[in-house]
Amino acid sequence: MRTPTIAGPPSAAPGTPDALPARQHLPVDAAGRPVLDVVVPVYNEEKDLEPCVRRLHEHLLTTFPYGFRITVADNASTDTTPAVAAALAAELSEVRSVRLEQKGRGRALRTVWSASDAPVLAYMDVDLSTDLNALLPLVAPLISGHSDLAIGSRLARSSRVVRGPKREFVSRAYNLILRSSLAARFSDAQCGFKAIRREVAERLLPMVEDTGWFFDTEMLVLAERAGLRIHEVPVDWVDDPDSTVHIVRTATDDLKGVWRVGRALATGSLPLDRLARPFGDDPRDRELNGVPGGLARQLVGFCVVGVLSTLCYLALYSAFRLGLGPQLANAAALLVSAVANTAANRRLTFGVRGRDRAVRHQAQGLVVFAIGLALTSGSLAALGAATGDPAHSTELAVLVVANLAATVLRFLLFRLWVFPDRASARNER
Repeated sequence: MRTPTIAGPPSAAPGTPDALPARQHLPVDAAGRPVLDVVVPVYNEEKDLEPCVRRLHEHLLTTFPYGFRITVADNASTDTTPAVAAALAAELSEVRSVRLEQKGRGRALRTVWSASDAPVLAYMDVDLSTDLNALLPLVAPLISGHSDLAIGSRLARSSRVVRGPKREFVSRAYNLILRSSLAARFSDAQCGFKAIRREVAERLLPMVEDTGWFFDTEMLVLAERAGLRIHEVPVDWVDDPDSTVHIVRTATDDLKGVWRVGRALATGSLPLDRLARPFGDDPRDRELNGVPGGLARQLVGFCVVGVLSTLCYLALYSAFRLGLGPQLANAAALLVSAVANTAANRRLTFGVRGRDRAVRHQAQGLVVFAIGLALTSGSLAALGAATGDPAHSTELAVLVVANLAATVLRFLLFRLWVFPDRASARNER
């Protein structure tokens, strides 16, 4: 693929500072770097491009309080669209043009967003079907640091939409498919009106495979699954009757994309832990106010997990006891509950996230499990030797006491051996 050709004003000077930390308000850049870069992907739009760009440029000049740039991303047009874009870039200092030799809206957005120096990146369709008054509400939560991505929604209750019944049905059916198959919670995946913070895009875009119309959906699904915050803005939208989008082909490609992403999510092949709250400023990453030190907090979490694990263990033991002897039933129930207990304590009690050292932690947890098994099995053996044939209720009572002792030992081993780094880090804060 040929390197995209860029026309327009030069980029920021070499001394321009890097993007500010995420989730912070973005001040006006003293070096003159634009805060917002609005991409307009086009393909053979020689008639609509100039009025669209001029209208968008005038709107931003009069309403947007920060520096901005408009980037026309030409997707291998075969008419005079590149010439129109270059003329606009030469006339308007806030406009530039990028020429790509391959088609694909996703490819255009990835190319421009990846090369942009603006801290907030957006895009809109060339027909400007979306009311431009929604642009500032779209990007404001990203500038303020409140959200990671923002999308316009034509399906919100307060949106005002004018379009034919066929497009209305296709849009609602597609979003219903997303909700039922990918558990998506955002309301309008394909509205051509979205924005993203640059540092979020730097981590998210390399994971998005699609280069066409499904690009938006894939980006939003991955962002949502990773726990990023998506802000929705109700928009007023008027359908373009001259739209060149092929509905059937686009819908077919979208369904293929849904299948591909759904399969990847089901098999766990997507490294979403790379995106899981990588930007901080999340209350789940903060110490709880009023809790004296990390030890007290860990004890509370460990007790909650322990109670739930004990209930799970007792239920499993009762079920396994129907077909197994007490020792085998105890071992099986303890093994299953121990794996779940280690995973829960790793995440909730000691705050370890991601897959790093997960296998090692489970292996250490199994050693702790073996010690607990020795305690509980020894208790059952002692009970059997003392009474011969104890009642089921007596077995359960003995196991509860034995598990309490094993729980105390398990906490100490978790804190001092399995998760020592996280425990000491909490206490040093």
